Amino acid sequence: MRNRLSRRDIVKASVALGLSGWATRVLAAAPAPASITPDLVEAARKEGKVVLYSSMDLPVGEKLGKAFEAHYPGIAVQIERSGSERLFQRVDQEFASNIRAADVINTSDASHIISWKKNGWLAPFITDDIAQHFLPEFRDPDGMSATSRIYLSSIAYNTRLVKGEEAPKSWADLLDPKWAGKMVKGHPAYSGTIMTATFQLVRELGWEYFEKLSKQRVMQVQSSTDPPKKLALGERAVMADGNEYGVVLLKEAGQPVEPVYPAEGTPTISGPTAIFASAPHPNAARLFQAWLHTRETQQFFVDYTAQYSAHAQVQSKPGRRKISDIKLMKEDPAGVEAAAEEIKTRYAKLFRV
Repeated sequence: MRNRLSRRDIVKASVALGLSGWATRVLAAAPAPASITPDLVEAARKEGKVVLYSSMDLPVGEKLGKAFEAHYPGIAVQIERSGSERLFQRVDQEFASNIRAADVINTSDASHIISWKKNGWLAPFITDDIAQHFLPEFRDPDGMSATSRIYLSSIAYNTRLVKGEEAPKSWADLLDPKWAGKMVKGHPAYSGTIMTATFQLVRELGWEYFEKLSKQRVMQVQSSTDPPKKLALGERAVMADGNEYGVVLLKEAGQPVEPVYPAEGTPTISGPTAIFASAPHPNAARLFQAWLHTRETQQFFVDYTAQYSAHAQVQSKPGRRKISDIKLMKEDPAGVEAAAEEIKTRYAKLFRV
């Protein structure tokens, strides 16, 4: 039997303690901010490797890993990529089996931090950049994680298959019979992005919306990275959810895709990164976490991926839409934590997947 609290148990405990936000406070104040020092770099080089569990698209994670390796020669980045919900299961299984393989983890379901923190699996670590340039809502109060990326789950359409004036402008528009058999979307049991987006849509529109959507013969894929690709290939005319940044990058590459920011609001997803207390390469883990949240790395990441940064000094790439210009749905990781199992069960029943 797995030795951990369920998502629902964790949330009940946080409510009983009068806590809120995306991380449950169970420890003392965060440690003093740390800097990247020659001693840390040397200690990391002696370890020689950092193992990153990541929900980022594999090409994005690999680009990030190569940038780190170029900056710190002699330290390899091993990336294990999967959907966040699958990563959550993998970490749980590894800890139950006394396997300690991962150093650092990035998830697209911020509610995972609540569980891992409650279980005592995370190590506190905060850097000068995180302390000075990340608003409190984008960092754990005890220093257990920081938001490495922010992005959206939007609608989109193939411009060769759909005219702009006929494209859906809202979530409600996707229920129009003319889109039956023409849409693609991700799965909340695999993707943390889709889990988070589904929670926000259920909160705002109700399960009745998904009951109607499930009758539209929607192509079901796993990752939030898949719908933009299906859209660009013309396999479906409309993306019912998926990551917006994938659409933006495809459009910039000349593909016939266009993002839509629905009238009701666009689900917002934050991707926090944390260090495991049992990290086999603890110094390399701290170095990677510190490097990842510097202004320089965050700017590089934003420019390359078309995502958004919580770092106050990072600017949007010229020509791209600013997140401040988009009507957003509010993220609630604690709410996701409480509703995750219900979402998986009801969604699977509705869409028969």
